[in-house]
Amino acid sequence: MEHPQSLIAAHHLRLDLALQLLQQAGAMLPDAEPYSEAWLQGILDALCDLSSKDALTGLVNRRSFEMALGREVDRVARSGEPALLLVLDIDHFKAVNDTHGHAAGDQVIRAVAGAISQTVRPMDTVARVGGEEFAIILPNCPTSVGVVVAERIRQRVEAMAISVATGVDALRCTISIGGAFAPQWVRSSTLIWTERADRQLYRAKAEGRNRACLESHVDSLVSAEEKGMLFAVTQQDSE
Repeated sequence: MEHPQSLIAAHHLRLDLALQLLQQAGAMLPDAEPYSEAWLQGILDALCDLSSKDALTGLVNRRSFEMALGREVDRVARSGEPALLLVLDIDHFKAVNDTHGHAAGDQVIRAVAGAISQTVRPMDTVARVGGEEFAIILPNCPTSVGVVVAERIRQRVEAMAISVATGVDALRCTISIGGAFAPQWVRSSTLIWTERADRQLYRAKAEGRNRACLESHVDSLVSAEEKGMLFAVTQQDSE
């Protein structure tokens, strides 16, 4: 009879680097006896939280966003509920860095992140997916609601006066937004959905920036790739 593998004693674990990482990030360490079960669980939870967040803004990072986007694609295919993906970036952001420095650029990014978070619902996923690029997943979002939310985000950012340094005039910025709805009842992919939203973002920039362009939910077409995926699923179900 085989004996189960011996468990490692908690105090033998080398956690110095993990603890240092959490302290540098300003994370709260567990209020429990060190190396107790509750303390170790708290450390693991804090590390998971740290690995899923963007350090500058506290928003979801790109890796966690892509996982959430995959889950939403599956949910829409099963439930048929509408879902909207918004992608946006800060207009002429390079000029902010070049004129005022990267510290000011970081302040602008944080301010935009805050404006987005204050405008969307708790159930929505807001991520920083690049330098000045953001994305939002809005589950169960009808066309009329999506259009209103995108415009509210744009207006809130445009109205901000961002303080970046003492004695320096507050900065103002605008954003361009693109959006696309996931096709209902269709097994799509995160890549196709993102490409659709990106096309609308490029349109917003081409039309002059500081605007939101959303693909029409009613008029959006199922792509050839999505038709192929749908056909493959149907074939599997019939076998």
